[in-house]
Amino acid sequence: MAVLTETERVYWRPRVDARRLTVRGRTWTTTTVAHTVPFLGTAALLVGLEPLAAPVAAVAIVHAWVIPDLYARRGANVLKPKPRADEAAERTSIGLLGDLVGHAARSTAARTGLVIERGALGVWVVGEAGAVLVAPGGRRAFCFCVSVRDPQLPSGDRIAHLLLALREDEAGFATVANLAFSGARWRVRRRLAPALRPALDEAARLAA
Repeated sequence: MAVLTETERVYWRPRVDARRLTVRGRTWTTTTVAHTVPFLGTAALLVGLEPLAAPVAAVAIVHAWVIPDLYARRGANVLKPKPRADEAAERTSIGLLGDLVGHAARSTAARTGLVIERGALGVWVVGEAGAVLVAPGGRRAFCFCVSVRDPQLPSGDRIAHLLLALREDEAGFATVANLAFSGARWRVRRRLAPALRPALDEAARLAA
């Protein structure tokens, strides 16, 4: 089995598998709940003690909503397009990327700039700065941030670099990458640009 050499740089991290991924997702959810429940509790207490404090309670509820939404925004940013390089280089890189994927993935890439890849852990949506893993069932998303060393690479080359690493060692890819968000897929979708959402929707369909 191929193993990414980059895993040696993060030797302290246990290698990701389906069980560890599930645990990380639950831990992320627990942390988010711990951040939001105090605001909801404060809102309920304020209204219970003094109904006229409802406006202040509403502010607390807004905070409880915003916290996970900000996390989801950070997660969605892994699929955000980077500034484009020379147009000729962009066209060439996209053409080469198309040679790496099948017809369906090529069609999605042409529409969204993102590549869908099935894996053992779920269905991946690969962008220029990372990838979103839609877990089996299609409800939970794991957003992984990965940096490509050469910032001057055109978009297709960046995606191809991550895609090949993912294919070589999916578990290693998830181990090396930094988890930017884990939670409800719909939260990530809300924070994506409309042009990118069909790729996440397709991944969810395949993962369901």
